[in-house]
Amino acid sequence: MKKRSLKELNRIGIPEFKAQKKAPIVLVLDNIRSAHNVGAAFRTADAFAIEKIVLCGITAQPPHREILKTAIGASQSVEWEYKKENVAALKQLKAEEYKIIGVEQTDESTSLEQVEVSKMKKYALVFGNEVQGIDDQLLPLLDEGLEIPQFGTKHSLNVSVSMGIVLWTYFRAWKYGRIN
Repeated sequence: MKKRSLKELNRIGIPEFKAQKKAPIVLVLDNIRSAHNVGAAFRTADAFAIEKIVLCGITAQPPHREILKTAIGASQSVEWEYKKENVAALKQLKAEEYKIIGVEQTDESTSLEQVEVSKMKKYALVFGNEVQGIDDQLLPLLDEGLEIPQFGTKHSLNVSVSMGIVLWTYFRAWKYGRIN
């Protein structure tokens, strides 16, 4: 076994990335405090070729230095937009027929291993503030709550780790037609 070189990985360039078909997934970052987490979101969104990222409220926007450092160029390949009002952002996505999934620990959340993902639907995955979670005003707008099962002593994961886990689950279902 040997590591593949960058040349052997055959990565596409930004123009090819922008032209390729995207997974019908939008990431909504609701008042994310850490620009490093925002940069990680861009990098993960690039890896899974999703449609776009919607940055809301206090969430940092490119070209913030810490985003650029963590995203390593993905803020140039992934489409994004800023919406000051998170409620308006979700209402717009609903009007565009996205199923709104809030990644949050609620009394009605579905555990990730039980989620059903349809290749025929578009999804907006909402991730909340690192301390407060998803804004309470957004909860009535969610079509579903989603929770990542955890078995240790902590009650949460870093938001960028959660994004990676959830995005892979939805991307895999879209790309390969299965979850398990």
